[in-house]
Amino acid sequence: MTCTGCENKLIRTLTALPTICNVKTSLVLTRAEFDYKGSPEDLQVLIHTIEKRTGFSAEQMGLSSQRTLDMQVPAAAMEKLLLTPAPDGVQDVVKMDKHTVRVAFDPHVIGARDVLKSYADFSTTLAPEPPDPMLTAGAKHIRTLFVRTVASALLTIPVLIMTWAPLADHHKAYSIASLILASIVQIGIAGPFYPAAFKSLVFSGIVETDLLIVLSTTTAYVYSVVAFAFDMIGKPLSQGEFFETSTLLVTLIMVGQLVSAFARHRAIEAISLRSIVSKSAIVVHEGKEEEIDGRLLHFGDIMKIAPDSSIITDGIVIQGESEVDESMMTGESLPVSKGPGSIVVAGTANGPGILQVKVTRLPGDNTVTDIATLVDSARFSRAKVQGTVDKVCTYFVPAVLLVSTIVFCAWIGVGLSRRHDSAGKAIVNALTYAIAVLAISCPCAIGLAVPMVILIASGVAAKKMGLVFKSATTIEEARKISHVVFDKTGTLTMGKLSVVDYQLLDAGSLPMGIDAGSVILALVDSSKHPVARAVTAYLRAKGSVAEEAVTKVEMVTGHGIRASLGGSPLQGGSAQWLGLGTNPTVSQYLHEGYTTFCVTHNAQPLAAFSLTDSIRPEARAVLTELRRRDISVSILSGDHASAVFRVATDLGVPTSDVRAGCLPADKQAYIKQLTDEGHKVLFCGDGTNDAIALAQASIGVHMSSDSSSDGQGVSGIAASSAADVVLLHPSLTGILSLMALSRAVNQRIVLNFAWSFVYNLVAVLFASGAFVNVRIAPAYAGLGELVSVLPVILGALSVKWVKGEA
Repeated sequence: MTCTGCENKLIRTLTALPTICNVKTSLVLTRAEFDYKGSPEDLQVLIHTIEKRTGFSAEQMGLSSQRTLDMQVPAAAMEKLLLTPAPDGVQDVVKMDKHTVRVAFDPHVIGARDVLKSYADFSTTLAPEPPDPMLTAGAKHIRTLFVRTVASALLTIPVLIMTWAPLADHHKAYSIASLILASIVQIGIAGPFYPAAFKSLVFSGIVETDLLIVLSTTTAYVYSVVAFAFDMIGKPLSQGEFFETSTLLVTLIMVGQLVSAFARHRAIEAISLRSIVSKSAIVVHEGKEEEIDGRLLHFGDIMKIAPDSSIITDGIVIQGESEVDESMMTGESLPVSKGPGSIVVAGTANGPGILQVKVTRLPGDNTVTDIATLVDSARFSRAKVQGTVDKVCTYFVPAVLLVSTIVFCAWIGVGLSRRHDSAGKAIVNALTYAIAVLAISCPCAIGLAVPMVILIASGVAAKKMGLVFKSATTIEEARKISHVVFDKTGTLTMGKLSVVDYQLLDAGSLPMGIDAGSVILALVDSSKHPVARAVTAYLRAKGSVAEEAVTKVEMVTGHGIRASLGGSPLQGGSAQWLGLGTNPTVSQYLHEGYTTFCVTHNAQPLAAFSLTDSIRPEARAVLTELRRRDISVSILSGDHASAVFRVATDLGVPTSDVRAGCLPADKQAYIKQLTDEGHKVLFCGDGTNDAIALAQASIGVHMSSDSSSDGQGVSGIAASSAADVVLLHPSLTGILSLMALSRAVNQRIVLNFAWSFVYNLVAVLFASGAFVNVRIAPAYAGLGELVSVLPVILGALSVKWVKGEA
């Protein structure tokens, strides 16, 4: 796809097919995705239908959720291997070509090295790793364009020499040679434009750019053939053939498309996340080290991460200490200290120390894959302004055809009435102006104005700023935010609560011989909530061991945890939920502004904990900057009022904009109220209990937990499917970065539109002869795509230099 017309044609064709739904396309990635409701046997028929109706060459990429391994096999052993019974864990063996098989396997049953070893008797070796299919398709398209462009240039140069160079007079011989060469160019090089243009018109009802190319080049070629015929029979026309125009026009159009495709491909490569991962790993086994291909890693392998090397996949540090640069994944510039128990993720860079890491996720299914998948989903989404672009592009080509017709008629009139030319000369002269208008007009710049910027912005956000946004509308709308609502615990505060005090309220309700600390530990141990983690750490430090008699543990969203002990209910959570706000001990904790965690057994008070948290170091600066921009700030929390108001006071947030003791529904109602008042609301939270609020807000921002403390890190970026944006690094500055990027994207889109309008206006004026003494000859009008599209691509690439916090 080279323009919005191509994309709209594909969308119309796909949506018209009954077995296809949920169509998503990306002009920049030249890809389409959709849900297919038909049978697998009819898939090839579907592909053939799409190719027939659109003129595109469709390629089935064969993406699969299965774990696969490509192996090279000698041709003589291929059939025998395919007939051999597969070992346990191998799900399928498929012949890819005469030397390659693809083995699908379950990595939890059999590892990749064991798969390779199972087929060692057939002299199998690991096949070269297939590159990213998206980049492969782009490179293949560029190679095709390059061959066509070079062939066109080689055929055009002799025509130009025979027309313009001071050679000996062999007019007829030169004309015949020019006809032959021009015919090859028109049929062989420009030929693919014809079916694409007419299929678009017939099957989709769209008049697109290819039609302009077809009309301009064909008109110049057909006239030259007619002039050649008259010349051969001794009745030359007043204006002879100009095969140099049609051939040079085709060549320059091909050059423009080649350069445009190459620039877009390099832009995609520049922000490709999958390319940042190392391809090999050092595995430590029984004291021996071996460097292997990353595809051969198993779950549980121990990797040695050498100093200043890239971490190939996610894992847990079991030995060694170092500092890891996570800026490529989170945007955080400062290295993060790692030691035994710490989480490390793919794509990050080790510092000066040596680490031994246990593999928890395999390459191709790790943090980088998670982030890349989310980024790709943003690239397939369409910004709101794209609807306006589609309408403009729909009318663009018909408008150009109308203008070229007017120019043709006007110049015939000028030739006959003002210049007193013969009818033939006037028509031919007018024809050159009409051809130039058709060839130089280019909607490609308009079509790329939005998706190209979104493409670059999505990559920059993920790689440079630690942001992943799930749709184009998010980055488009973030600059309009007028009210930011924060969750408290884990968002405005560090979420690293520590227990200040612990009091048993009444242990008499417990069965004889059961320790209260062990009961509470069993209750909270499985929860990832910051309060539960702090209580768990405190009790473990005191030597408590989880009581096995505690069963049926489950989370109660927005409230706490409940379980069963000896058939009686066991509950842990806020004082408000458990009705312990008037208990003297709990009341004292609340009065002092502490966060509390209370436990009851059989509805009787069992224990109470007071906890404290620290405010994020960047929180004050971020909230101050938001207020400076006239953006209102509110705080919502399920915690007790005293703890929430203490944080609000420290951050300078008025109590009128603070809500404590909020259930998830309360947060949703508050955000809905702000939205109904006309605010564009951004909500930022970190817990699953924030999902409703994240979905209700104009933009929901999910803050990932700190990887060094929660055992999840950035690998948990999909924790909230309701969020529009994920902050890979737990820092509130990501909100400022989001707004800065949104403003930069909007500026680039406006500039791209302005350039597209100015280019097409000025180009058409020059090509149509509006400036009598200056014109663009039709032979050079083919440079239109190059001149119009390159500034758009360069403008989009400038997003890479946007500063995160602004």
